[in-house]
Amino acid sequence: MNTPILTKKDPYAALRYPDYRFYILTRIFLAIALQIEVVSIGWHVYEITKDPMSLGMIGLVEILPNFAVTLFAGHYADIYDRKKIVISCLFVVMLSGIGLYTITHMVPDNNQQLSLFYVVIAITGLARGTLSPSMFSILTECVPREIYVNSTSWSSTIWQIAYMLGAGVSGFLFAYIRYDAYLVVSALVLCGIISFSFISPKPHLMTKEKRAPMLDSIKEGISYVFKNQVFLGALSLDLFAVLFGGAVALLPIFANDILKVGPQGLGFLKAAPSAGSFIMAAINIYWPPVKNTGKKLLLAVFGFGVCMIIFALSKNFYLSVFILAVSGACDNISVVVRGTIMQTLVPPDMKGKVSAVNSVFIGSSNEIGAFESGTAAKIMGVVPSVIFGGTMTLLVVIFTTFRAPKLKNLNFE
Repeated sequence: MNTPILTKKDPYAALRYPDYRFYILTRIFLAIALQIEVVSIGWHVYEITKDPMSLGMIGLVEILPNFAVTLFAGHYADIYDRKKIVISCLFVVMLSGIGLYTITHMVPDNNQQLSLFYVVIAITGLARGTLSPSMFSILTECVPREIYVNSTSWSSTIWQIAYMLGAGVSGFLFAYIRYDAYLVVSALVLCGIISFSFISPKPHLMTKEKRAPMLDSIKEGISYVFKNQVFLGALSLDLFAVLFGGAVALLPIFANDILKVGPQGLGFLKAAPSAGSFIMAAINIYWPPVKNTGKKLLLAVFGFGVCMIIFALSKNFYLSVFILAVSGACDNISVVVRGTIMQTLVPPDMKGKVSAVNSVFIGSSNEIGAFESGTAAKIMGVVPSVIFGGTMTLLVVIFTTFRAPKLKNLNFE
């Protein structure tokens, strides 16, 4: 397969485009908001139930509606105004924070609170499932093709900085203002909406005459992914790695029951993967993974699995934070490689639908992984379940190495 050379001497090339800067600013606000919401809901739900299964349910109730709309959202992202779609979805996410705040202060019964939390999370899942294809498609329109690697690296770097800040702040924020943190989530998303509104309008990619029927369009996106060994291999690798290695969903239990560090410690544990990912993303800006790309991807996911096993066995808070940071660094390599494959190999008029398939693989892996982790922890115990997940991740990497040779030999240099 012929691939273009993806090198650029200017490490700040993508940041020189105003639309890209507004795009990145939006992602900063959204990432911090989502981290605060995730930490707050996770601690809140576990505080109510003391049941690991309830943490797994958070992922399940978000991903089911996400699944229901994502592929359709990819179709619409290719034929309608992506900017309007993004702003509408962000508005729903903003209202979800207000909804969580209202439920917390207006519904005294814990069981009713929990049920309503799941309803709000499901609505958020609908919004995020619709948001993702349009958001990615706009990214590729903010910069020229020759700096896609640079834009992906910067996007990942800044997203991880924001995640790190959001996770680090969230524990302290929740500890001091408790459930008022949900209003902070809404305020940050509102800032993201304002920032995104400054991005210049993007033209429709298809005329009405060229638009395929919706089901045919969805089938086209799915067919494209499953016929491309490199793309399918990279997506599958990340899907199963996160699915089985989803210890992050159980961090409230590790913070409360095993490491005994409270919500502040939970914030640091949540921030650690983002810190490691940020460091690796910064490295990728100057030394992008364009040589032996496939082998580096496989090695990174293998390292992620090893980190999950070590984290499960750790009883030391500082070691746990360090190992989670290393896992984040490994995960970032996967993010950059997968993003580069998507931006480079996918035709412009298919980015929405293919991004939707990517969202089903990758977005779902986090939430389904959370459900799998909660269920496994309920059946096997918390520590054994994480060891099992890490071991399965290693086996998936070994299987992919032998079954996807084009991915293993991928080289963008």
